[in-house]
Amino acid sequence: MLTDKQIVWAIHQMEEEMGPVGPSLDPRTPFQYLVSVILSAQATDVSVNKVTPTLFAKYPEPKDLMAANVTDVELIIKSVGLFHNKARNIIKTARIVHEELNDVVPTDRKGIMALPGAGRKTANVVLSDVFAQPTFAVDTHVSAISKRLHFVDQSASPLQVENKIVSVLQPEELHRAHHTMIEFGRKYSMKLTPDKEVCQLIIDCDKLNEENEAEV
Repeated sequence: MLTDKQIVWAIHQMEEEMGPVGPSLDPRTPFQYLVSVILSAQATDVSVNKVTPTLFAKYPEPKDLMAANVTDVELIIKSVGLFHNKARNIIKTARIVHEELNDVVPTDRKGIMALPGAGRKTANVVLSDVFAQPTFAVDTHVSAISKRLHFVDQSASPLQVENKIVSVLQPEELHRAHHTMIEFGRKYSMKLTPDKEVCQLIIDCDKLNEENEAEV
């Protein structure tokens, strides 16, 4: 594995290559952004951005969405993966936000994770993107990058990846690092074998990993 110092170096190299990055989900109200993130699970942000304008034009507030017919919502979001479950979850979440939380999205991880369809990754994304809190979300790109560049073991769980990144970066660096690693993952295939690799950073990290293992 790479050392903590090498991981920080690698992340900074990614940031230098990718340049300024930010959320790829369209900006919304806190509630609408929460719904967008729930919809993005196992789906692309592009696919979510295609359906949310229609969804939020018809159901802009929690009180509107909580009263929606699930079939109507499904028809709007059917191009997004797992749309049956997501339709039910966002309607249930809207009801909780309106009736129990006075239309206010929780600003803590536990509160968001208590909502239907919102796991730890959803909570971390909302807390970081909407409320500027120092959280770090791990999606498939971030996990793949972290394993391919030897930040963590190949069997590491999303929580283990999160804990490693949080432990090596300054809190104010987490937001940019998350979005940078996502864009880096989109640019480079994480399935290439080392002899076919075209990304210099990945090649460099492979060498660092080999050197570190040789020293053990």
